[in-house]
Amino acid sequence: MMRILALAALLVASFTVNASEEAAPKADPTKGKAVAETICVACHGADGNSMASAIPHLAGQGEAYIYKQLTEFKAGTRANPIMMGMAAALTDEDMKNVAAWFNQQELKPAVATNEALIARGKHLWRAGDAAKGIPACAGCHGPSGKGLPAQFPRLSGQFPEYTEVQLKAFRIGERANDPASMMRTIAEKLSDADIKAVSEYAAGLR
Repeated sequence: MMRILALAALLVASFTVNASEEAAPKADPTKGKAVAETICVACHGADGNSMASAIPHLAGQGEAYIYKQLTEFKAGTRANPIMMGMAAALTDEDMKNVAAWFNQQELKPAVATNEALIARGKHLWRAGDAAKGIPACAGCHGPSGKGLPAQFPRLSGQFPEYTEVQLKAFRIGERANDPASMMRTIAEKLSDADIKAVSEYAAGLR
């Protein structure tokens, strides 16, 4: 009898959790547009296409990845004084909504312009460097640089200057919100020349 009651309680709990998950509101890009146009626009543009190479494009970036970064800025686990201040004013719903909005926008991509760097960047992206223990970037960010939902951002079409700064920040531990220290471990093995080359190559990916 006790086993039956316990099973019944488990089924009720499971149903409650599932019902709660199904009832959870989805992100609303329309509301996210309002957030983008009032809070994000000065730096990232209302459509997520930044005009400054020091500020990343967010258009077409993964929804889950943007939300993750915003929650980490808000929590202080990704350090950036400006973004920490901006995220502090956002609710969890705001962050989900604006992430959904930027994800739906069309990226106006940066381009690769330095031919001298592209060959080295292409090799690192596709094959890594076994001698230095560097895995291929494509293994996580995809052959075309589109990334994977929450953990690995889209890098195709991103400003090479921004990507370079982030890789160097990982290398010195200034940025430390990567799962299992994955990017810090890889970046430690990258030279300045490697970082510049792979950042340039990623900018030209489509």
